[in-house]
Amino acid sequence: MHSYVARRQLSSAQLARLVCATSAARQHWQPALRYTSPGRWFHRLALAHDYEIWLLTWLPGQRTGFHDHGDASGAFTVVQGALRETLAWPGSVVVRQRTARAGSVTSFGGQHVHDVRNAEGAPAVSVHAYSPPLAAMRRYELTGSGLTLARTDRAEVDW
Repeated sequence: MHSYVARRQLSSAQLARLVCATSAARQHWQPALRYTSPGRWFHRLALAHDYEIWLLTWLPGQRTGFHDHGDASGAFTVVQGALRETLAWPGSVVVRQRTARAGSVTSFGGQHVHDVRNAEGAPAVSVHAYSPPLAAMRRYELTGSGLTLARTDRAEVDW
């Protein structure tokens, strides 16, 4: 007989509070900051049964590419600099952009597809939280006919 333990999913408001509290506790994560090239630097700060928290750094021009977070909801706050988020929808060529500046919090539900990048001239730092913890991220390509699935990356295997 298999036992099933339901994983509680934190709300958008709870995730927003987590990234705000984590970003405010700079003394706990600031000594770990690294900037790497050519790719972004990321470091998991916390892993619990129902959420995880990541610290990311972004040099100018670094980006994620279009991706989602599987069924996980998320939130991020920009601690330093600014990040441009490009939103897209599978099968559509329509995109929307918004800029997150230092102190802002962005929350999103599962299957939210976006490309996040540092479009500014200075390095950026952000704190991200996901609930439940990420199991997979789907990667997409924006083609002339719309957003199409390119591959699926798995936690602990591809990152």
